[in-house]
Amino acid sequence: MPSSVESKGIHEVDLHVGSRVRLRRRILGISQTKLGDALGLTFQQIQKYENGSNRISASRLFEISQILSVEPSFFFEGLPTHDPKSEASDASVDPDEQGITQSDPEIYRSRETLAFVRAYYLIRDKLVRERVFNLVKSLGNEDKDD
Repeated sequence: MPSSVESKGIHEVDLHVGSRVRLRRRILGISQTKLGDALGLTFQQIQKYENGSNRISASRLFEISQILSVEPSFFFEGLPTHDPKSEASDASVDPDEQGITQSDPEIYRSRETLAFVRAYYLIRDKLVRERVFNLVKSLGNEDKDD
């Protein structure tokens, strides 16, 4: 049975890449209009890139990576490498009580996550930032020890 994404003709990769563009843009606090201006596009074109309805060419993706200060490979991180049509389930990462996993794309869209990431990168001291990272990581693993 085709998913709603497949029935609309949107490829899983285009959807993933678009969501990664949105994630990075929002982390940096850049509006769709501002990104569009930097690319010579309208904000509507950026919306279509982000929702996967318009594919992003390699040259355009490279431009976007330069503007958003990431390697082009950033947009493909987390992309499933298995056959999306296979029946094998994704290996989930310890779901919490609401069923959200680390691989759940919703976690990256939440205001809380974006605010946390922005605050984290405001820590200028690299050693302090590393300690905060290790603290949060250890707190996340705390329940696994029980």
